[in-house]
Amino acid sequence: MPVRTSSGPTAAELLDFVRRAAADTALIASLPLDPEGRTWIRLDGPGGSEAWLIGWPPGTGTGWHDHAESIGAFLTAAGTLKEHSLAARLPTDGWKTLELAEDIDRSRELTAGQGKAFGRHHVHEVLNESATEHAVSVHAYYPPLPQIRRYSRTGAVLRLEQTERPEDWQ
Repeated sequence: MPVRTSSGPTAAELLDFVRRAAADTALIASLPLDPEGRTWIRLDGPGGSEAWLIGWPPGTGTGWHDHAESIGAFLTAAGTLKEHSLAARLPTDGWKTLELAEDIDRSRELTAGQGKAFGRHHVHEVLNESATEHAVSVHAYYPPLPQIRRYSRTGAVLRLEQTERPEDWQ
C-alpha cells in the first residue's frame, strides 16, 4: 500500500495526474514557448498539490536542486528531457559540501509520455539537451514546495549554494 503524506496525494497519484495532464493536447498547446528562457503555467494539482506546465527551450536546464520535504512527479509531454540524479539520500541539514561516493550517479532520457515519481530530498537536474527542439513537461509536488535547495557540482563534490523559498519566486 502506498505511503501517504498526511492527507495529500501519493507520489503514484501525482504521477498519474502529470500523465493525464501531459495527454491533454489543448493544455500543452496553451503554453507559450519562448526561444530564450523557460516558460510555465501553474496548474491545479490533485489534493492540494502544486503543479506546473513547463516549456524548455533548446539547451536549458534547472541545475542541481532538490524539493526538500515534498514528494513529486514529472513527465515529458513533448520533446525529450534528460534527468541526472543521485541514487542516495543526502543529509538534509548541517552541511555545505559533500564528497559523493562512486556509482551514485543516475541518468535517464525521458521522451514524450515518459516520467517518474520521486520521494523527499530527491537531488537532480533536468535538461533539454536538444539544439533545436523545445520540450514541454508537467510537474506536481506535495506538499506545495516549502523550499528548493540549489547545488553546484564539480566532479564528485556537491556544494549547497542557496536555499529558495516561495517568496523568492514571486
